[in-house]
Amino acid sequence: MENQNNRDTLRRKAELGDAEAQNKLGWHYQIGLDVPQDDKKAVEWYTKAATNGNADAQFALGRCYENGLCTEQDYGKACDWYRKAADQGHMIAQNDLGRCYEIGLGIERDNEKAFEWYGKAAKHAYALAQYNLGRCYKTGLGVEQDDKKAMEWFTKAAELENVDSLRALGLHYETGRGVEKDDRKAVEWYTKAAAQGDAIAQFALYLIHCQGHIKAVSTWKDIPELVQKAWEDDCSVGSFGNCLNDLVIGAAEIGFPVAQYKLGWFYEMGLGVEQDDKKAVEWYTKAAEQGLDVAQYNLGRCYETCRGVKRDDKKAAEWYAKAAEQGCDAAQYVLGWCYATGRGVEQDNKKAFEWFRKFAEQEDTVDKDNQMMYQFYSECERYRKAAAQGDAIAQYKLGWFYETGRGVEKDYRKAVELYTKAAEHGFDAARYALGCCYATGRGVEQDDKKALEFFTKTAKHFIFPPFRYFEPSDWWGHEIYALFLQSNAPDLFQDWLDENDKY
Repeated sequence: MENQNNRDTLRRKAELGDAEAQNKLGWHYQIGLDVPQDDKKAVEWYTKAATNGNADAQFALGRCYENGLCTEQDYGKACDWYRKAADQGHMIAQNDLGRCYEIGLGIERDNEKAFEWYGKAAKHAYALAQYNLGRCYKTGLGVEQDDKKAMEWFTKAAELENVDSLRALGLHYETGRGVEKDDRKAVEWYTKAAAQGDAIAQFALYLIHCQGHIKAVSTWKDIPELVQKAWEDDCSVGSFGNCLNDLVIGAAEIGFPVAQYKLGWFYEMGLGVEQDDKKAVEWYTKAAEQGLDVAQYNLGRCYETCRGVKRDDKKAAEWYAKAAEQGCDAAQYVLGWCYATGRGVEQDNKKAFEWFRKFAEQEDTVDKDNQMMYQFYSECERYRKAAAQGDAIAQYKLGWFYETGRGVEKDYRKAVELYTKAAEHGFDAARYALGCCYATGRGVEQDDKKALEFFTKTAKHFIFPPFRYFEPSDWWGHEIYALFLQSNAPDLFQDWLDENDKY
């Protein structure tokens, strides 16, 4: 009976034009409190209250227009109603108006105005606005970038248990951005966020464990059970259990790029999930589009190797370039080869040289064989210039690079072409190399007669086979080489080449 009287009183006030009663009645219809749930009637009463200047109703009506609740979706009208409420000091409307300016929802994008409205809402101790204001300072959105001020606002919002700020503080302490690096504090803040079910924080805790900072965890019981089980899964040899997968999937689905990359890797390798190259590409793409370099590199590799996607050398090179520009050493090396061979990009020796140089200068590069490739490529470029000017020694050495695949893609035909040019200048090492090519059929049709012809020309000058440049296992065993085995001047060629090694 009392509820009936209260409902009747509220309706009479609303019908008499009381804006507060109209807004409250609209809310009752929206949630079905003491009246049948009816979105259409909710919008009708919100409109009456908003027209009468009620800020709560103006904000609610803005949400109705933004979400298309019993009205045609209209971002412009949503923004107009948010502004009316925001001008009256409605903190949530102020934050939403800032969001509209940031993303250009129903209004022209303006980062400075977004920062301004976030700031007004944050002064009301609205946690979400405080987080948004911290994010503006962190990224320089509408204001000069300032990590310390970002930390201040993240801390204010975290004190109000804003989960995004809890996670943000964990990241700042983990990376030492705007504050002294502290793994223990990072774990503490991540743990608070993870306890609220934040998938990204849970995944971050897992990554900290993987990186060997487990000692930073002060109280094991405070770590969410899901994260503990994921750690246990990962510590088991060959085990990728459901908890680990749930952890990665949860973070990936809400947009955390590292988790998206990890999930792509799981699908590519078939770790804890059924192997699926297409799904691997799907998750690599999500992470790559957010700028994660290792995902960009892996996506390029998928396009290059036709793994889960149609082969596309151009797209492969594009993704390699994005990763390389961020300092990914593997991408720098592969991009160097793309430019060296013209695979997916216009062939450009200068750019190839530059990317090989950047790769070689990486302090943490452990692939010494690939690091040496930069040195070979550097030499190759010098020989290429001299060879173009008709220098026989450079022509011969460049031919060797093409024959062995050092610094350039292996190409026997080009090797023969360069050996021939050097041989025409009377360079005996090139004649010998041509003899070997004809004897073995590398880059030319096998022809013992021509091989013997070149060997004979070289033998007349008592030049011994160049041990310095050829592996004996590649060449010995053919009866024609007896001409050289009979030579009594094995050191002559070595001495002469040392004297002429001017490049």
